[in-house]
Amino acid sequence: MLTMPMLLLAEENPEFSWPNGARAAVNLAYDDALDSQLDHAIPALNRYGFKGSFYLTLVGDTVRLRLDDWRTAAAGGHELGNHTLFHPCSASLPDREWVEPQHDLDHITVAEMRERILLANSMLHAIDGQAERTFTAPCGDLEAAGEPYIGSIRSEFVAIKAYTGGVAPDMNQLDPWFVGVTAPVGLSGDQLIDIVREAAENGTMANFTFHGIGGDYLSVSREAHEALLQYLDENREVYWVDTFLNIMHYVKDQKSADSR
Repeated sequence: MLTMPMLLLAEENPEFSWPNGARAAVNLAYDDALDSQLDHAIPALNRYGFKGSFYLTLVGDTVRLRLDDWRTAAAGGHELGNHTLFHPCSASLPDREWVEPQHDLDHITVAEMRERILLANSMLHAIDGQAERTFTAPCGDLEAAGEPYIGSIRSEFVAIKAYTGGVAPDMNQLDPWFVGVTAPVGLSGDQLIDIVREAAENGTMANFTFHGIGGDYLSVSREAHEALLQYLDENREVYWVDTFLNIMHYVKDQKSADSR
């Protein structure tokens, strides 16, 4: 009597298959185009042969002043993602006193937001020559002038990071245009490792969105970042570490194959 329900459950929630028998995928992403990412994060990733995803805010000084460094990163296999031109956020939410009036998402229309994001894609293409892109919503804010804007840009991206929740609960139910992330600040190496262990236990994926690495703001120490990379390196049979673009291409292809 117990066999039938167990079989049905297995059919409804089949285990997701990752490349080479891995238990989980891990995306190491970095927002806002910061100096410490070029100075600390990318050299650390390169030492281990890992590819990261870097979501550039195009107005930032680090893009303007270190454009060749970003081109070198992209040529080395790191992903350059879209984090908009000006990083607009909603000033009406708590602790948003830092949002400048011209970047207040409460007063930017959906049409304006779409145009700015598409322009950012064109500028990124001029940097790395790539045609496909993923997007991370600044501040996790999903409305422009009170209206949802993600639907207006969905067709322009392979996948979108849109809310807080860095370990996917179920790959078979994952919406590629509404993926969760964790944005660690001040966590230890052990705490970062616990996040990827949770993903392995679930058989799903962990999406990190770092900012500063050993500097800048919303930082994680270089030592904690290094500890995570070392753990992932020592457990390559468990974790597939790649760009968000590559991971989401695989996820979409796998889900498409499973539906046939």
